[in-house]
Amino acid sequence: MVVVRGANAAQHVHPARNSGVPFDASWLDVLRVNQSAVERRTATLGTRRSVKKDAQAAWLLKAVTCIDLTTLNGDDTEGRVRRLCAKARRPVRADLLDALGFDPGAITTGAVCVYHRFVAAAVDALRGSGIPVAAVSTGFPAGLIPHPFKLKEIEASVGDGAAEIDIVVTREHVLTGNWQALYDEVRDFRAACGAAHLKAILATGDIRTLSNIAKASMVCMMAGADFIKTSTGKEGVNATLDVSLVMARMIREYRERTGARVGFKPAGGVSTAKSVLAYQILMKEELGRPWLEPDLFRIGASSLLADIERQLEHHVSGRYSAFNRHPVA
Repeated sequence: MVVVRGANAAQHVHPARNSGVPFDASWLDVLRVNQSAVERRTATLGTRRSVKKDAQAAWLLKAVTCIDLTTLNGDDTEGRVRRLCAKARRPVRADLLDALGFDPGAITTGAVCVYHRFVAAAVDALRGSGIPVAAVSTGFPAGLIPHPFKLKEIEASVGDGAAEIDIVVTREHVLTGNWQALYDEVRDFRAACGAAHLKAILATGDIRTLSNIAKASMVCMMAGADFIKTSTGKEGVNATLDVSLVMARMIREYRERTGARVGFKPAGGVSTAKSVLAYQILMKEELGRPWLEPDLFRIGASSLLADIERQLEHHVSGRYSAFNRHPVA
């Protein structure tokens, strides 16, 4: 059975930072992606492994601890953010946890992710919980504001208490193959983060090809990204298993070259318990057991939590309840 992290454990601890390496274009020259092979590999993830009953419940509880519980809507309010933080502290109903052998409050989400406007409120609402606040930054989701403003936004969120900064890269750098510019941009973001961890959003639905995704992943890690993330959740196509496999392979390649561990975050479209199990299996098979923990694996999600809780209720009671009985916050 998968062991889950409890809320009463030590304060959330990140792994050693990825300090990055000097830009080296030769690392990109050798990268090749066989799309047919990627598709064949991901097609087997849901068929070669079967996770059922108690094991499935354990994997789903583990997934809860890796969720970046997120609200990134134009109509967000401080009240909504505080409710989200309360759900992050107690993401699974106490009666279900009791039936599964856990104390109330034994499970928390991996983080809460909000716009800069709500960072201070989220930090206040989560005080004492050990749950970090992640702020989307750098002109999220398009990333088209002036570069100095991007740096100021990062600094402001860190100043308000964000422990993690989810930045968006300039897609034009990727689409035109200007890898030095992408490296320099992310390197500046890394410096502006200070002690906060940097999660680089590639917006894979916008940069289109698996080759672009592989190279952008490598450049962001070279520049010091602590996590690479698929999407903003606002693109036409967000997280998929195909792009996630390519990014996981780049994480593995980077670790072999540098010894540094970089985390991975699929975001957008991971909305069901069944889908999150496929991502967990991908992490376990491609990167190993450490990438099932929240210090190296996060899931950007909002509605996912409700479906996981619904599946856990079915495991306990044998009956499915209505989705609307399991609100996110």
